[in-house]
Amino acid sequence: MNIDKVPSSVGKTIEIKGWVYRKRESKDIIFLVIRDANDIVQATIKSDQKDFEKAKKLTIESSVIVKGKVVEDKRAPTGYEIKIEELKPVQIAEPFPITKDHSPEFLLDVRHLWLRSRRMIAIMKVRHTVVGAIHKFFRDRGYYEFHPPIFQPMQCEGGATLFEVKYFDTVTYLTQSWQLYAEAAIFALEKVYDVAPTFRAERSKTSRHLAEFWMAEMEAAWMELDEVIQIAKDEVRFIINEVLKNNRKELEFLGQDVKKLEAIAKKPFPTITYTEALKILREKEGMKIPWGKDLRTIEEDKLMKHFDTPVVVTHYPKEIMAFYKPRDPKEPKTALCFDMLAPEGYGEIIGGSQRDVDINELIDSLKKMGEKPENYEWYLDLRRYGSVPHSGYGLGVERLVAWLCHLDNIKDAIPFPRTQRRFKP
Repeated sequence: MNIDKVPSSVGKTIEIKGWVYRKRESKDIIFLVIRDANDIVQATIKSDQKDFEKAKKLTIESSVIVKGKVVEDKRAPTGYEIKIEELKPVQIAEPFPITKDHSPEFLLDVRHLWLRSRRMIAIMKVRHTVVGAIHKFFRDRGYYEFHPPIFQPMQCEGGATLFEVKYFDTVTYLTQSWQLYAEAAIFALEKVYDVAPTFRAERSKTSRHLAEFWMAEMEAAWMELDEVIQIAKDEVRFIINEVLKNNRKELEFLGQDVKKLEAIAKKPFPTITYTEALKILREKEGMKIPWGKDLRTIEEDKLMKHFDTPVVVTHYPKEIMAFYKPRDPKEPKTALCFDMLAPEGYGEIIGGSQRDVDINELIDSLKKMGEKPENYEWYLDLRRYGSVPHSGYGLGVERLVAWLCHLDNIKDAIPFPRTQRRFKP
């Protein structure tokens, strides 16, 4: 039986399988806290019982099978206790290296063991719900899951962050985004999405950046900026509601204010322009940001002090945007693009845009970036054969999980984080 079913089994004799999470003993009685993937429960055995000596040999993280009667006990961690009748050790663990008060770096060194902590289990369950919600959201709206290559021959988000990979007798790169290949797919399937690993060689040591992370991306034909922004808002709201429905216990354990998330899910998410964002920073924070400068972490954090929900910022300066983001015909110095920023200092969780369909503009932008247009011939073909307006965006799974779980560092939003300085275990 799963441990979370113990409360419904009062008065019954049950069998559970799990690991020793805590142990406390005296001459006459041993208290064990057993964990499985679902919960913890206290189990006790007295000195006059046949398996008492077996219980004495148990160490933290020993695997066990326990059979006994369930009783209510308000002193127990979850209010219930198993009176052990039979105890079968499966494997007696060696002294467990994780005790109290270890540094975050040590816990990263032993991440393969720290995954067993209640904290990491709670985070991974929320992450599971988030990814499942993404699939459900897009499939229910008629999107097809589309898988791009991980090895890609050119950059999509800036050459400085490419991971170079030896590829037989040549070199290629790990994907920065599925986007260019998704743009090819929309001429066949019209609406596509994916959840996949993404790689950026950013030399950043902030609490928001990973070298390997997961992106949930979408691309759709016949879609312009206003519609794709609404899709992004709908998706994030849907994910929040799914997490609230399935992971209240985990959120509370992690210290997240569930009522705050419930309120956010019911409120509209504002949309402002980059220019309006600069005005808010100038008038309310005294920050004079020159028009044309990208918003850094510090500016995003200051801006989001004035909002309690995610906010969409649109129409960033064209000159600082990726080559595929088109100029706004009504205001050519800006691009038809957007970011979604999360409140409470969690920063950008979504970046997207309408896509440029003007082949000459694309070629010009590539040249300005120092790229060779001939390396993008297959991509430019998409503008030569039946091009249509289309848009898309990418959602950073770890950034969203970090915000929803109220984490201090994005490294805890993924099972095995990869950063500039960490590539193991």
